[in-house]
Amino acid sequence: YRARAQLKVPDVARKHLENLAAQTGNTVHLGVLDGTRAFYLDKIPGRRRVEISSRVGDLQPLRSTGLGKALVLDDGEPRWRALYRLEGPPADGALDEDEWIRRMHQYADRGVAFDLEENEDRIRCVAAPVRSADGQIVAAISVSGAAQYMDDDRMNSLADYMRNAAETISRELGWNDK
Repeated sequence: YRARAQLKVPDVARKHLENLAAQTGNTVHLGVLDGTRAFYLDKIPGRRRVEISSRVGDLQPLRSTGLGKALVLDDGEPRWRALYRLEGPPADGALDEDEWIRRMHQYADRGVAFDLEENEDRIRCVAAPVRSADGQIVAAISVSGAAQYMDDDRMNSLADYMRNAAETISRELGWNDK
């Protein structure tokens, strides 16, 4: 059932991804969980002159990508700690485990996750989970852009926008939040 639901996620999401890219001017992604990585299923490039290095078919870390964090928002602290530790010691300047966990709790409460230049220098993103009919997270969408276009105010304004877009896709997949 979950595999069948995931197969139609890209088809259902595509028009919403295109709308997000057109309305924000930023790069938009769709991804699913692949073991302990985020697998990028779709990418709509933005209009800005900054190239986001992601590609369809990429496997990216959960710990540093907004998309990856959004895919595990429901998992809870024990699973988050295990996923954090799988990546090994953080690089210089990266978040330590306790700070990362604190942020994950905030993201779970808000229903969106941020990448604050954690995965790619000078690139920030806002991501939200997409749910199947049974309420499980089956995918995530994100909007990414250069830090110069994604200050804290814009990131926060995009949070509601992304959550609403993800909920719209989720409803088209049969999810009912009631």
